[in-house]
Amino acid sequence: MTIADIAPRTALQQRYWDPALTEPAQWNPVLEALHSHRSVRRYVPDPLTDETLDVLVSAAQSAATSSNLQAWSVVAVRNADSKARLAALAGDQAHIIEAPVLLVWLADFARVRQLAGDRGAPIEGADYLESSYIGFIDAALAAQNAVTAAESLGLGTVFIGALRNKPEEVAAELGLPPHVFAVFGLVVGQPHPDADAQIKPRLPRAAVLHHEKYDLPAQRNHVDAYEGRIAAFYSAQQLEHSWIDRVLDRLASATRLNGRDRLKESLIRLGFPLR
Repeated sequence: MTIADIAPRTALQQRYWDPALTEPAQWNPVLEALHSHRSVRRYVPDPLTDETLDVLVSAAQSAATSSNLQAWSVVAVRNADSKARLAALAGDQAHIIEAPVLLVWLADFARVRQLAGDRGAPIEGADYLESSYIGFIDAALAAQNAVTAAESLGLGTVFIGALRNKPEEVAAELGLPPHVFAVFGLVVGQPHPDADAQIKPRLPRAAVLHHEKYDLPAQRNHVDAYEGRIAAFYSAQQLEHSWIDRVLDRLASATRLNGRDRLKESLIRLGFPLR
C-alpha cells in the first residue's frame, strides 16, 4: 500500500491531510468550494469574456469594505506584452503570461482625494497608516471574493504577491496615479488539463483557533503535527519539503524578501505618507 492509497479523499480531509475527518451536518456546496481552493500555475490560453470579468468584479464589490469607503480598484491586464513585462517584474512567473488575464488589485486613495479636491474638502486622515491598512484590507477582501466566484465557474486562480518586489515599476506599467498602490496580482483562467493543482494542507484548526485568550505554548505540538502531515502530502507528490524550514528560510533575512524590504519607502514615494 502506498501513501497515495491512504491519502485523504474529501476536500475537508485534504485541507488538513487527515483521513479521519468527517464533514459536519451543515456542510453545503459553498463550504465544499471554499475547502477545495487550490493555486493553479498552468493555464490554457482560452480568453476570459467580459461577462465573466464583470461577474468577478461584482462579486468582489460584494465583499465587506471599511465604512463603505471602497478604497480599492482593480486593473485587468490582458495585453500579452503588458503581461510579459509584469511577469518579468514578478520574477518571471510563466503562468502570468499563459493565463488570459492578470487582475492587479489596488489600494486606491486617488479617487477619494479627487473627490476632496473637487470640493475643497480636507482629507488629512488619508495620510495615516490606518487609512493605508483600509486600502490593503479592502483590496484583499475583494480579491478573495473574486477567487471564490472564479472557482465556482470552474476557473483557476493564483495570487501574485511578487508584484510588490518592484512597486514603482509596476505602477509605471499600469499608469497608476499617486495615492494608488498595487497590492498583489491575481491570475485567472481555465486550468490546463495537466495542471494537477492539489489542495494544500493547512495548520490544524487548533493551531489558529484560540478560545478566550491566545495560547502560544500549545503551538509547538500543533506545528509538529502539521510538519508530519504536510511532509506526507509532499511525499505523495514525490517531493521532500519541510514546512518549518521553508517558513524560516523565507523570513531569514531582508534579502529573502526579494525587494519588499523597501516597501515602506515605495509606499511613501507612491503617495502613502504613513503618518
